[in-house]
Amino acid sequence: MSNKHVINIQKEVNPAFKSVWTSNKPYNILKGGRNSFKSSVIALKLVYMMLQYIRKGEKANVVVLRKVASTIRDSVYNKIQWAIGKFGFTVVAGNESGDFKATVAPFKITHNATGSTFYFYGLDQFEKLKSNDINDIIAVWYEESAEFENQEEFDQTNVTFMRQVHELAPFVQFFWSYNPPRNPYSWINEWSDSMIGEDDYLVHHSSYQDDELGFVTEQMLADIERIKRNDYDYYRYLYLGEPVGLGTNVYNMSLFKPIDELFDDDPLILIDTATDTGHQVSATTHLAFGLTAKRKVILLDTYYYSPQGKVNKKAPSELSEGFFDFYTKTRETFKKPYDVHTIDSAEGALRNQIFKDYGLRLHPIAKKKKIEMIDNVHSLLADGRFYYLDTPNNKVFIEEHKKYQWDEKTLDSDNPRVIEVDDHTCDAFIYYVNDNLRKLGLKF
Repeated sequence: MSNKHVINIQKEVNPAFKSVWTSNKPYNILKGGRNSFKSSVIALKLVYMMLQYIRKGEKANVVVLRKVASTIRDSVYNKIQWAIGKFGFTVVAGNESGDFKATVAPFKITHNATGSTFYFYGLDQFEKLKSNDINDIIAVWYEESAEFENQEEFDQTNVTFMRQVHELAPFVQFFWSYNPPRNPYSWINEWSDSMIGEDDYLVHHSSYQDDELGFVTEQMLADIERIKRNDYDYYRYLYLGEPVGLGTNVYNMSLFKPIDELFDDDPLILIDTATDTGHQVSATTHLAFGLTAKRKVILLDTYYYSPQGKVNKKAPSELSEGFFDFYTKTRETFKKPYDVHTIDSAEGALRNQIFKDYGLRLHPIAKKKKIEMIDNVHSLLADGRFYYLDTPNNKVFIEEHKKYQWDEKTLDSDNPRVIEVDDHTCDAFIYYVNDNLRKLGLKF
């Protein structure tokens, strides 16, 4: 390699990661809070490992895995290109001249001279993974490991890659990186804790507080301090990487901020709705949320119909009419355009009825585990950006959220559940947040 490919790694990797950088252990688990730069360290290390083989004229391959293939491009694929650039090499697409060539179908980054390649897969491509003979593998990285279902998913793929180890490597070196879930009984928290002290495992914890090189900017620190003031437990979970536990109440109600009128200096720019339905047995609710220019979220109005105790319950056509009346009244009151109308993905009858009656399409939310969806609501609340108009219609929203609790019998499990009683506005709020993550600045 020429001098232009020299890097001062002490200026790129914080001292807290020395044990990771020098690790000769087969299995390396890196956990920690947001802005700890653990993923950047792994990316740099993987590129460094490959370059040692390239210097000898050898072909060496690295496999990088996410739970779902659709997340690859904006995360690990870009991160590896960044790391290659840090070593002074160029990554190009198409037929341009450069050191490495990047392709997206499939996702690969290949060294032109030796054929050494970074392969990127989602575990949803596992059958394709099993059928591919990559060979000459020196390392495997599971990014955002907490997204995987269980340890067995690692075990299945590990065996596939171990068989294809490079003949000059003592073993395939595995890396995991993740932010610990707040539930201490999450399977990955228990798994990583059980590996502490095992001879073949390095278990490493980091947070933004370990930064000695100035990677955490003043703007980032200000954001961290704001969340620390708003919700200290959430700060510990998000930025210190501590599994702080769930408690009994799902939300900190002090983060639900009442207002009497809209902000003069931060106007509404659009309105979204979110719907949870019950039909014959439980309540149907529609929520109208306003988004401001500064990304504040305001609960504007609530529709709530419960059939409990009623002899003549509303038919789907009447519920459809109720939604349209709510839709029309909200638009006329606030005079802003609608963007997304979200509904429970399990609800087909009302969605179809509304489209039949009024030509309005409601978007079915793609559901994940309840605890994961609730965590996104926590992110919005901890940002201090959620408000509600203090009106009679919105009182049911606040009352239901005050009573919204985890089922204590499930807290010491990998899959804690909420008590599903009087939780309709809670579900609708969850649907709204998770269907608008990017727009709300909660996903990048």
